[in-house]
Amino acid sequence: MEVIVANKAGFCFGVKRAIDLAEEIVRDRDGPIYSLGPLIHNPQVVDKLAQKGINAIDELSEQHEGTIIIRSHGVEPRVLDEATQKGLKIINATCPFVSRAQQLAKDLQDDGWQVIVVGDKNHPEVRGIVGWANGQAIVIQNPAEAKAMGFMPKVGVVAQTTQPLSNFQQVVDVLKKKSGQLKICNTICHATGERQQAALELARKVDVMVVVGGANSANTGKLANLCRSTGTPTYQVETAAELRSKWFIDVARAGLTAGASTPDWIIEEVEKRMHELGEMNGAEEGMKEAVEVKSLHNGEIVKGVVVQINPDEVLVDVGAKSEGFIPTRELSNFDINSPEDVVKVGDEIEVFVINAEDNEGRLKLSKTRADAEKAWGKLEQALESGEQVQGTVKEVVKGGLLVDIGVRAFLPASLVERGYVEDLSKYVGQTINAQVIEINRGRRKVVLSRKALLEAEYARLRAEALENLQEGSVVDGVVRRITNFGAFVDIGGIDGLLHVSEMAWYRVNHPSEIVQVGDEIKVMVLKVDREKEKISLGLKQVLANPWDDVDEKYPVGSVIEAKVVRLAPFGAFVQLEPGVEGLVHISHLADHHVEKPEDVVSEGETVNVKVLSVSRDEKRIRLSIKEVAKKEKKEKEEKTYQNYEVKNQNSGEVTIGDLVGDLFNK
Repeated sequence: MEVIVANKAGFCFGVKRAIDLAEEIVRDRDGPIYSLGPLIHNPQVVDKLAQKGINAIDELSEQHEGTIIIRSHGVEPRVLDEATQKGLKIINATCPFVSRAQQLAKDLQDDGWQVIVVGDKNHPEVRGIVGWANGQAIVIQNPAEAKAMGFMPKVGVVAQTTQPLSNFQQVVDVLKKKSGQLKICNTICHATGERQQAALELARKVDVMVVVGGANSANTGKLANLCRSTGTPTYQVETAAELRSKWFIDVARAGLTAGASTPDWIIEEVEKRMHELGEMNGAEEGMKEAVEVKSLHNGEIVKGVVVQINPDEVLVDVGAKSEGFIPTRELSNFDINSPEDVVKVGDEIEVFVINAEDNEGRLKLSKTRADAEKAWGKLEQALESGEQVQGTVKEVVKGGLLVDIGVRAFLPASLVERGYVEDLSKYVGQTINAQVIEINRGRRKVVLSRKALLEAEYARLRAEALENLQEGSVVDGVVRRITNFGAFVDIGGIDGLLHVSEMAWYRVNHPSEIVQVGDEIKVMVLKVDREKEKISLGLKQVLANPWDDVDEKYPVGSVIEAKVVRLAPFGAFVQLEPGVEGLVHISHLADHHVEKPEDVVSEGETVNVKVLSVSRDEKRIRLSIKEVAKKEKKEKEEKTYQNYEVKNQNSGEVTIGDLVGDLFNK
């Protein structure tokens, strides 16, 4: 078997620089030496550094003397400040490419740009970059998360240095539609890109690929996923001991690459072992293994058939000299009442060899670990691509839900729905789709987000609604939220603003006077701003306009009872009906000179007014109180004279006093 090593593999410049600095410090030792977190993502190298006296710590809380090495991933500024305040000697081994990303993030933030970091939000490098942006940066892992974001006027984009260029470009393409101004800073390390390209090209030429690197190394995981994307069987290992002979059966050419944290000596050991396994294998050896009893090894995954189910274990035939057993606790990630809840006799399952021969000479197996190993590759790929995964909700725990997706995954309560969920128990037993947002294989940790998918779906519906909405159309809506200035109405996957001024034809003091949360109403689309994703709605436009027949209801010369609603220096506004107001000019408030309207009328008072003129188009009605008073006075005078004539006809004598008394009601 031919083994081909990628021409770009192993230590990158930044990692090699960090290791070289660490070794210099050991030679010039002055007190204890620490690295803040593992210096690189390779446990073998970290162990060797520990043997030389460099111990990894997670935080600075208990260190008050010695030297602290800042690893190539870098840290937030506050960490450097804390180390300085403690009097620690700082050796900053931050990769120059990472330092550049940190400085760009700081400059963008200082200049008023919304910083977006494309990368893994839980990676120490990304946390450090966010810190340099004063903690205000937003982290996006894939295009799906970018699509779920709202519009932002000024956006500056930087990348985790180990990001695949294709993912970075896809996110940028989405953000171009989500921002007014977009400043793109490609901070991907060119060495990372070269390593990934070399691995891709090699994977297309060989029968199998081996990727060497720490299990927790982000760039090693990305390399493995890229190689798998070509369709070539790909295996990720930390050391030569993890290689399996069956991977190389009938393989003519095998490819080998390594992550940026993998030293040359580990690569050489793996390459040597691959040659040995290739020589051991062959067509005859493969046939021999097929007919002979299997010789199993710890950590191997094999297929078997369930032959017996007992209360505390399941027996499985895996073709070995004896049947293997699976303890009940190794059947599922979750508590089960009976093994039959998981498997049945005759089921073909994959199992993980925990111990090829335990103290009693038995073959100990695990279904849980086999499922997990199978799931990890899919989960890492799902994290990279943004593809959704499916699982069953098993139980409610503090802070969220536990979901079975082949491994035990945590779904935080805040990420179950787009809004707050009070009772999580209703999800238990449900099969749900979610997005993988965090993986820590070393700690067997998986975090999911169902909200991310719902937000993406909401964004899709919102985009469709925006595209289909036409100004002037009348649509059905549901009132979702009320503010002092209006109400937000759901009109089919997108919220529009119904401003208080568009709720009625008359003045509305507060939106709650017209609508309540949950009300189903018809509204008119007044304006659609597709760029800013804003919609203006109107309610009064679908109601009868009281001004349409105002000239018929209030003809010139008619006298109407009205209510004084506002006073102005030039007169008083009175309401004839809701939505219809007229003006009584100060000169028409009384038959004498009026200095101020409030000397004659007050707000809330009911008065009789005469219609002087009506302009429906201009929505103006001129009214007069003075004319009503004149009319009433004239009518009174006419009545008085009529009384005078009646008395005169009856008695023949009417005195001047009688006439004056009648005029003044005496």
